[in-house]
Amino acid sequence: MQEMIQTVMEQWLALIPGALPQSPQSPQYPGGAAVPDRHAGRPAFVAGSYQSGDGELRYKLFIPGSYAGEQMPLLVMLHGWGQTADDFADGTGMNDLAEKHGWLVLYPERSAFGYGGCWNWFDRAHQQRGSGDPALIAATTRAVMASHAVAPGRVFIAGMSAGGAMAVVMGRTYPDLFAAVGCHSGLPHACATDSASALHVMRHGAVSPGGATAQAGPAVPVIVFHGDDDATVNLANGASVVRESLAAAGLARPPVRLEASATGFGRSFTRAVHRKADGIVVAEHWVIHGAGHAWSGGNGRGSFTDPQGPPASAEMLRFFLQV
Repeated sequence: MQEMIQTVMEQWLALIPGALPQSPQSPQYPGGAAVPDRHAGRPAFVAGSYQSGDGELRYKLFIPGSYAGEQMPLLVMLHGWGQTADDFADGTGMNDLAEKHGWLVLYPERSAFGYGGCWNWFDRAHQQRGSGDPALIAATTRAVMASHAVAPGRVFIAGMSAGGAMAVVMGRTYPDLFAAVGCHSGLPHACATDSASALHVMRHGAVSPGGATAQAGPAVPVIVFHGDDDATVNLANGASVVRESLAAAGLARPPVRLEASATGFGRSFTRAVHRKADGIVVAEHWVIHGAGHAWSGGNGRGSFTDPQGPPASAEMLRFFLQV
């Protein structure tokens, strides 16, 4: 199984334009160090690790300078293939926003295959509650919640590419833990079960939600970003993530408000907001016109970013607080 997973990830990396030709070693993080509650007004970006029967997960945790033991929202950010926690934090600029608005941000790092390891979103054993990557991510999140003051009901998860696909898995399998999901350039839950089907849905899109969806828990709100010029993960996958969430909420054709604008950005976009009859938002879908496989509104400090697009990071925080 491990050989199969590495093979498909190597094939995936080959599909990504501008992929890094070399694979430097991942940074070595200390594990289990206690994080003080106070930082004298200075933000901190600390390294740690969590270990259980499901394996070990290294991470970085951003703590804003305003944190002094009071409750704050927690956002879990899952990087994509070819990225590290530091790279993902730099590219999304999420730490800057977290410092401004008072959020804790957890960046788990999947490094089983060295630099830029990948979440196993396409492996059936990692699409279920209580096993594999989902169990490890959930346990690490709860460990951080136990050591820091986190606002009840304000734990969210987001990701890019493979991380976006795994964020969707987490929302479907741990709706009691995560209040909403952000998926950027990702795929729907259980749309693939092996390497061949993974590559197929990446190239051609998932036609319908996966078979495991019916067994998953209740739906949580989701915000989706996807470039319509993405040559790595087909645009249709973003729409499938939205349809999957709507179906889980029992909504076949909920009210939709469409918005299109290019004001203040280099790229135009189409934004669809799906609501229940009572006005509660179930899903928000952004299609970024002309964008490829990159974080919209990101910056050049990190990989796979598109500074021309609308700011996905800021819009995700806005959506999370709204729902």
